[in-house]
Amino acid sequence: MEQEAVLLPRIGEAAPTFKAVTTQGEINFPADYKGSWVILFSHPADFTPVCTSEFMTFASMEAKFAEVSCKLVGLSVDGLYSHIAWLRTIKEKIEYKGMKDVEVKFPLIEDITMEVARKYGMIQPGESSTKAVRAVFVVDPNGIIRTIIYYPLSLGRNFDELYRVVVALQTADTFGVATPADWQPGDDVIVPTAGSCGVAKERMENKGDLKCYDWFFCTKKLPYDEVMKAVKKQ
Repeated sequence: MEQEAVLLPRIGEAAPTFKAVTTQGEINFPADYKGSWVILFSHPADFTPVCTSEFMTFASMEAKFAEVSCKLVGLSVDGLYSHIAWLRTIKEKIEYKGMKDVEVKFPLIEDITMEVARKYGMIQPGESSTKAVRAVFVVDPNGIIRTIIYYPLSLGRNFDELYRVVVALQTADTFGVATPADWQPGDDVIVPTAGSCGVAKERMENKGDLKCYDWFFCTKKLPYDEVMKAVKKQ
């Protein structure tokens, strides 16, 4: 029997809606998060070591994400009581990389039916048909998916990179720029490519505050304090 094809969410589209039971009560996603950025992420299973290291890291960084108006929502196909027991174990027993007594306060979705996981393409049969992969969806304040990242079961995520993604997206939106490879707040940003021969010529002849490598590739300075002040207002 053929499985029904599922159209995976795409960048620039509205995040699929759902209601779910979580460790912090019922949520209606993304309606409950309107006005905030959100990272919706999945993990393969409770009581597993890679996932434990990830949840401790995310929980330890929750305040940092909150400063840039970003909330966290986790998901696995485990049940609510498993979630609660696992998070209690993390708080009471696990010490890792200097982190201890870590309390996970953000919601962790119960998805034993895999309904939400399938909506978001978190079940990748080639990797596992019974566990969600490590998917990450960055959703903006209007409920639009802005970034999608998938990791296999064996690979723990880089959480500094997830934070950088959120700040970079907000920077691009606020200042009308793009961010180059390996960009960090305070680095130069890329201005929109010249849209006409006249603008291209003007940029190359009268660069002003721009640094132009060629007519199509110009950068400008955007100080760290200016970036962080803007993103922390959102």
